[in-house]
Amino acid sequence: MKPTVAVIAPGNMGAAVGARLVQQGLEVLTSLEGRSAASAERAAAAGMRPVADAEIAQADFLLSIVPPGQALPLAERLSPALDAGNHKPLYVECNAVSPATVRRIAEVVAETGCPFADAGIIGPPPKVGDAGPRFYVSGREARQVEALGGYGLDVRAMDGEAGDASALKMSYGGLTKGLTALGSALVLGAHRAGVSDALHAELAASQPALLAYLTRSVPAMFSKAYRWVAEMEEIASFLGEDAERDMYEGTAALYERLASDFDGSKTEIDTLAKFFQQGRAAQSN
Repeated sequence: MKPTVAVIAPGNMGAAVGARLVQQGLEVLTSLEGRSAASAERAAAAGMRPVADAEIAQADFLLSIVPPGQALPLAERLSPALDAGNHKPLYVECNAVSPATVRRIAEVVAETGCPFADAGIIGPPPKVGDAGPRFYVSGREARQVEALGGYGLDVRAMDGEAGDASALKMSYGGLTKGLTALGSALVLGAHRAGVSDALHAELAASQPALLAYLTRSVPAMFSKAYRWVAEMEEIASFLGEDAERDMYEGTAALYERLASDFDGSKTEIDTLAKFFQQGRAAQSN
């Protein structure tokens, strides 16, 4: 018998994951409580069925895929429905949060009687013709989540406890998004100093792979910077030590500033876009 999966919420990643599962013949439930009209449209396009929280509890798997700052509040919001239900879905925490946050969420879920697994999603949302992101899963129930590997998801169970998959996600995301932030900061610094053209020429000559990476990653960040603020704060918590924590708290502040600029004057966004358009032009020639 095929499992029923609840995916909360239908953001870009959640809706794409839901669509992949629907394409594989599964019934996928979701919640639209507090969500925008755009979320409702994504859910409908993906073939997901919106239901109340009480019906969410009837799923076999519950995948929490929300912005990091909403991960714990979602578990707290769903806990009364999960506690009241006779059926206990496997709650899979899939968000970019620190192991400490995972443990707090696990405590909330444990009180409902639901089993729990920790997952870290690495890679972009699934699309047609692509295997999609990797779902690294840890904890006592990790092997159960591998069942979704038969329905279009790339699930990779890890040895270890809940929190290990999120530690991997924190390390990976801190590296990739950290490089994007570092490149953005130094390009803006070079622009203020009047040497951005010289920097671009030197990167093209001596660091073409790094320039190619930043040419892809920095412009792709503009519309997502607001979502990365809380993730950088979670990474700061994960690292813990003074220097490393301060570095990622600074990264969070940079992404917050760039997000505000993207919604406002776009002064810094346009500077970054102009710098990396040179790289895109060179790659297309």
